[in-house]
Order: sequence, then C-alpha cells, then structure tokens
Amino acid sequence: MIAFVRGRLLRLFDKSCLVLTPSGLGYEIFLSARGMAGMPGKDEEVELYTLTVVREDALDLYGFMTPEERETFNALLHTPKLGPRTALAILGMYTPVQLQRIIHSEDEPSLALVPGIGIKTARRLILDLKDRLRFIPARDDLSQPGPVAGSVRQDVLTGLTGLGYTAGEIAPMLDRILEKEPDLDVSSAIRAVLREKAREKMQS
Repeated sequence: MIAFVRGRLLRLFDKSCLVLTPSGLGYEIFLSARGMAGMPGKDEEVELYTLTVVREDALDLYGFMTPEERETFNALLHTPKLGPRTALAILGMYTPVQLQRIIHSEDEPSLALVPGIGIKTARRLILDLKDRLRFIPARDDLSQPGPVAGSVRQDVLTGLTGLGYTAGEIAPMLDRILEKEPDLDVSSAIRAVLREKAREKMQS
C-alpha cells in the first residue's frame, strides 16, 4: 500500500493532482476540496499521506494533508453505503476535529450540509461513526464546525470552487495574480480572478 508521497506538483485536474516523485514515477492523487485549495503552485514540492482504494473497476489513490485526515477518510469508508466521493466531500467541508464534534454532539443539520447527505443519512452516519473517530486528538481552538480559514490562496480557491469553478481551472491564473500583487486580500483576489475569467470569455 502506498501510504505517503513526496514530490513535485506537475498539474492540477478537476478533482486530483499529478505528483512527480524524485524517482521519476508520477501519481495521480484524488483530493478533497480543502486539499485542492491547499495545493502549492506548479513545480513546488508537495507531501501527501495517501490511501489506496481498490474497487472492481478502479484502483485509486487518495491524498491528505495530515495523518488524521487519512485515518478519518479510512473510518468513513468503513461505514455502510459510504463511498470515496462522499467521504471526500465530508473532508472538503470539515476538518477531522470538526467532524468529531459534529458526531459527538449529534449535529445532524451540519452533517446534512455536505452534498449528497440528507438528514436521514446524517443520522445513520452519526450512529455509525460515534466509536470510529476516537483516535482524533481533541483541540480547544476549533469551537465551531465549518471550514477553517487558511492562506489567501486557499481561501480564494475554496470560494471560487464553491462558485462552480475547478481548482485546476483557476489555480494557475490565481498564482499569476498573487505573484504580481502578493498583498491582495481574499475578496480582492477573487475579484481579480473573476475579471480575468471575464476577459478570457470575451476574447474567446
């Protein structure tokens, strides 16, 4: 099993990235929305904890920023009727600590905010996960569930992917903008990317 990958980021796709290792081997690794937003620029080094998922018609590699994310993803996969896509959607919206608190407090509405999960599914997941997330260390600095703010780049990517854009589509443009204007705040950077997209559309 491939448990960890370190290498150079070659490309971002819609839901995955391509990482070239020093040995010359390239891996396509699927990521959550949070993971996609946290990717560095092209040709920069990236390190990911990984989990291989084998199915009848596919053998896919999934990547995570921390061991806790990887173990949480594995725990989610061991709950009935929950596939990799929904597990990634959960981790795209909540950190492991936030998910643990949602499960512990039986916060069905927060879990039901995840695309593809309704109240009935949220209720079942809470029952299934209550004893599966005890490995996550408790922290007192994340009192509320919801996305955690990160760098300007990550927050802009998260905001724009929420508008329907893909990380692979906007990340190169965003990197160029931030290279020219590194002091932009999140809202200004989002407006700059949207202006560039509108300009591209007019020229096409």
